[in-house]
Amino acid sequence: MKILLLAGEESGLIYANRLKELLAGNEIRGYDDYGFKTADLAVMGFMAVISRIGYFLNVKKTMEWAIDEFNPDVVCTIDYPGMNLKLAAYAKKKGIRTVHVVCPQVWAWKAGRIPKIEASLDKLCCFFPFEPALFKPGFAEFVGHPLVEEFKRSLADASVSERVLALLPGSRIGEIERNLPVMLETLSLIAVDKAVIPAANERAREKIDSILSRSPVNSPVEVRLGGARELLLSARAALVASGTATLEAALARCPTVLVYKVSPVLAWIARRVIKGIKHVGLANIIWEKCGGEGVSPMPELLQEDFTAEKAAELLKPFLNSDEEHGRAARRLDEAVKLLETGSSAFSRIVSAILS
Repeated sequence: MKILLLAGEESGLIYANRLKELLAGNEIRGYDDYGFKTADLAVMGFMAVISRIGYFLNVKKTMEWAIDEFNPDVVCTIDYPGMNLKLAAYAKKKGIRTVHVVCPQVWAWKAGRIPKIEASLDKLCCFFPFEPALFKPGFAEFVGHPLVEEFKRSLADASVSERVLALLPGSRIGEIERNLPVMLETLSLIAVDKAVIPAANERAREKIDSILSRSPVNSPVEVRLGGARELLLSARAALVASGTATLEAALARCPTVLVYKVSPVLAWIARRVIKGIKHVGLANIIWEKCGGEGVSPMPELLQEDFTAEKAAELLKPFLNSDEEHGRAARRLDEAVKLLETGSSAFSRIVSAILS
């Protein structure tokens, strides 16, 4: 079978690489086979995309040509909906079966996209239990979250380092520029043996090193290339930028403060278009949508609320009190259990691709 497997971001690559292992023996191509690197594709924000519109138009044109030339039996797109759903729609019009992995966040904004999504795809594999009900019967399937089983294996061998703080400012350059300076300021207000920053790729690492060189800190800071999962499993607590990494922190049962800053214009737009949720953290959204009560699993500091003082105030109980640390870990555990199905998410996705 010929499969076009398209993942445009670092988080999607994790799933794509695992699927490639399970689909060994099939002919599989992706963006990289046509010269496109994940670090170049993963751009966030309307203005950032507009500034590189020529590049993205070339990606779209090239990948449409790839669909015609490769003529795959199935196109499986993973997240990255802005580009991937356009390519899926193009493939479906050609009579090629289309499967998309990771439901677009229609539960947060633009619910009007649902008919267009249904028209672009044959199957949608959802990671959250509340998502399939948003679509027509039989179209979307809750497969469970792939990272649940991955982390479950790692948790058995994990041991927590008492005074290590994980700092995850995001994988995109703009995220790092906005989030990391405040994270580093927070270090001056708390007591830790060291902070560790896992860079998503070499470009991110260069940006992190550049900001560190200009930022006086009073605690040792280690920058690693990759290794976010291992870090979250061993860190005492974490300061994490909103995104997939916050779910990984929950899966690691690492007490976490979720933080995020975007441009003032984007923040203004987001506050007016995001209507379906009260939180932005994935663990908190799962908790909210599945009827969880009481304190949400992960405190959030967004935009102007994300200050070093507020972040330090929320982190200190996790760092200094075993009781508060344990309570936070148990809340995360309760949220994570909502993502389990009793079978492998990857095997369900493979079945959707091959069926």
